Amino acid sequence: MASMLNFYGRVVLVTGAGGGLGRTYALAFAERGASVVVNDLGGDMKGVGKGSLAADKVVEEIRRKGGKAVANYDSVEAGEKIVKAALDAFGRIDVVVNNAGILRDRSFSRISDEDWDMIQRVHLRGSFMVTRAAWDHMKKQNFGRIIMTSSAAGIYGNFGQANYSAAKLGLLGLSNSLAVEGKKNNIHCNTVAPVAGSRMTQGFLPEDLIEALKPEYVAPLVLWLCHESCEENGSVFEVGAGWIGKLRWERTLGALVRQKNQPMTPEAVKANWTKICDFDNATKPQRIQDSVSTVIEALSKIDSSDGGISANNLSHATSAAPSGLVEAVGYKFPPFSSSYTEVDTIMYALGVGASIKEPKDLKFIYEGNSDFSCLPTFGVILAQKSLGGGGLAEIPGLSVNFTKVLHGEHYLELYKPLPNAGDLKCEAVVADVLDKRSGLVILIDVYSYSGKELICYNQFSVFVMGSGGFGGKRTSDKDKVAVAIPSRPPDAILTDTTSLNQAALYRLSGDWNPLHIDPDFASLAGFDRPILHGLCTFGFSARHVLQQYADRDVLRFKAIKVRFAKPVYPGQTLQTEMWKEGNRIHFQTKVQETGDTVISNAYVDLVPTSDTLAKIPSEGGDLQSNLVFEEIGRRLQDIGQEMVKKVNAVFEWHITKGEKIAAKWTIDLKNGAGKVYQGPAKGSADATFILSDEVFMEVVLGKLDPQKAFFSGRLKARGNIMLSQKLQMILKDYAKI
Repeated sequence: MASMLNFYGRVVLVTGAGGGLGRTYALAFAERGASVVVNDLGGDMKGVGKGSLAADKVVEEIRRKGGKAVANYDSVEAGEKIVKAALDAFGRIDVVVNNAGILRDRSFSRISDEDWDMIQRVHLRGSFMVTRAAWDHMKKQNFGRIIMTSSAAGIYGNFGQANYSAAKLGLLGLSNSLAVEGKKNNIHCNTVAPVAGSRMTQGFLPEDLIEALKPEYVAPLVLWLCHESCEENGSVFEVGAGWIGKLRWERTLGALVRQKNQPMTPEAVKANWTKICDFDNATKPQRIQDSVSTVIEALSKIDSSDGGISANNLSHATSAAPSGLVEAVGYKFPPFSSSYTEVDTIMYALGVGASIKEPKDLKFIYEGNSDFSCLPTFGVILAQKSLGGGGLAEIPGLSVNFTKVLHGEHYLELYKPLPNAGDLKCEAVVADVLDKRSGLVILIDVYSYSGKELICYNQFSVFVMGSGGFGGKRTSDKDKVAVAIPSRPPDAILTDTTSLNQAALYRLSGDWNPLHIDPDFASLAGFDRPILHGLCTFGFSARHVLQQYADRDVLRFKAIKVRFAKPVYPGQTLQTEMWKEGNRIHFQTKVQETGDTVISNAYVDLVPTSDTLAKIPSEGGDLQSNLVFEEIGRRLQDIGQEMVKKVNAVFEWHITKGEKIAAKWTIDLKNGAGKVYQGPAKGSADATFILSDEVFMEVVLGKLDPQKAFFSGRLKARGNIMLSQKLQMILKDYAKI
């Protein structure tokens, strides 16, 4: 037999507890060990009058049975006083049951201002005031259970109860928000819609039915929802006569009633009405994200069709942009600098999932790797300062709510591989502003230069929800358009499970939005917990494409375009589905656990292999170091055996030019009479040294000590780095320049 649920040590506040449901709740909690605050103003059913008798009688009843209780006679609008009574008597507050209520039923045309206001004050404002007074105490103790009392009238509506219905459904909305905000502090909030016999139902229901609808048939649900072992949160239940049912929202699949290059019309709504109202295969949204994501997904479908986007102009209004936006287009942000080091490129690579679990990923996360490279998508980090620090708010001619800003799409193109460290100058400009009906899109182009040379180009497509429909143009030739994926099954699929710390790690690359780290901020934005940066998912996906189709060669990367569809939570598994069509790799990214598409209509353009080879310096061409290695080889013909005895090591050299490996040489002073040859070691090397042609010559000429070069980062080594002590013997004493 299951153990009995008890409330020993818990303090429960029940409002409107002088009779009916409230009294039953108070008695039931007390019987199971709770200390109870019995609140009741003592007025009549319409909220008129005041008295202490009702609350005192319930307290006396509890005490007679050996329970603990105190009375409180304040109005629920004085929430602080009621909660203070609990703290003064018992030192804490664990459970709040918002039960107090009155009725002032009138047909809608006869409701007075007083009838309306009084109902809202007692039901909705009263529940707010009491709960707010208890909230911080619950947060500090990391526990709280809250009940809101709604009604079938609030859920379904009822004749003569417009005021009451509005307040009761308002309580459900309040409860849903508190459930989201309180979750991380173990504060759960649920709503009950009871059908029970009480003084509020007298005169409306026959006596025999009132007897069958005892409050005692409602109280067990309330007690369970308030128990510490109950994990239910953000739900609503109808309850009565021993029956309990949980309610949820249901939504049809709906219909798209708008097409590109065509205005949305009432006739189109009429034509799709059956589909709009068809509940076959209905969905069951549970969070605000489910609402927003459906609209964004619809926009994606419309965007991916041919032609332009139509504004919601019922009268076929002109598509010319309003004069205020003319000033915005072409606006140049103040130029800014993006300086970064090898540490920054490594931090970014780790942030987008590069890992020592994959040996070939070392080239992105270990500066000593002979092929150390900056991931191409690091280019977005260089450009994002244009959107930080309130930069969007400075755009003239735009008056929008930037709390409703989404990063809708992104395009990145590289004109040459990113340096592993550098100081780039960036210039950003508003390329265009588009009217997407349900919002506007701001296209922001960012150009990043090394000196006067253009290194990379970013285009941010910023979607501002609710700011469209102004009659602006629908498309732009400056927009880097997303492309639909092929209809066949994917050619390749790669997966990566993100870390629970993925967002915390990625934000160190410069995106400090608290949405990705602060649970409170995420809750305010409507998310259960902090979400992963869209550009982090972007980086994972691009890395998958490079891995699958370019062997991680950054020289092969040319451009990437993505559309962000849904959020990702840290810890979820990203699944990149890829289709190869020539040098364009189409892809979409899904969350494996849910099947949701989070990046859609995306592609990566790769540089053809022949073009890549053309970028690589010819092996041994125009390098001063070649002369040194050739001379060492000649000298070893005379003294090779002697050097083998002294050194007993194989050295591999990677000589760079322009941060790319231009030549590899091996000096074998371990086998036979020694040997120097071009290329990697034929066996294993004892030490590998990576340095530029210029640094190599400084070492040879004695201008730079090898150990100092190593510690300054100008010479990189792996293997037995102590062998660097013998470099001077090899290079200085035996190389004629």
